[in-house]
Amino acid sequence: MSADLRTQLEKHLEALNIQTTCVDHPPVFTVEEMMPHLQDVGGAVTKNLFLKDKKKKGLWLVSARHDRQVNLNDLAKKLGVGSGNLRFADEAAMLEKLKVGQGCATALALLFDEDRSVKFVLDRDLVEGGHQMVYFHPMTNAATMGLRPDDLLRFLKETGHEPILESFE
Repeated sequence: MSADLRTQLEKHLEALNIQTTCVDHPPVFTVEEMMPHLQDVGGAVTKNLFLKDKKKKGLWLVSARHDRQVNLNDLAKKLGVGSGNLRFADEAAMLEKLKVGQGCATALALLFDEDRSVKFVLDRDLVEGGHQMVYFHPMTNAATMGLRPDDLLRFLKETGHEPILESFE
């Protein structure tokens, strides 16, 4: 299934004339597992969190630089959902909305959020930090795809997901 979705994603990026680079590697479930496979890439590697707002039932995808701390309480306050209200969403919600399972959360999956119900929070450093490329899983945790920050923003706009830029320490 994920191979088909990856192909769909690649075709979509190609149609937008977005150049990507890709590193295939064994399936990884954590940033720590992934990093040894990405030692030669130039740019920022991301970690992606799929969250839900306990009160309003809203869904959030957060993409941050892999070496940043994401404090859910602080983030909840910044996003106005109330401290303590952001939790990791379950895999069923992620599969339903983004068509990916555990270990595969990625900003690139927003292509499949057709009703645009997932709000997207992006680490400001990824688009303003002068990185040559930013890296995400292409619908599978057995590969990591890099694209230029400007192209990421164009892709997001095209999918109807205007990112909320936040700073993470």
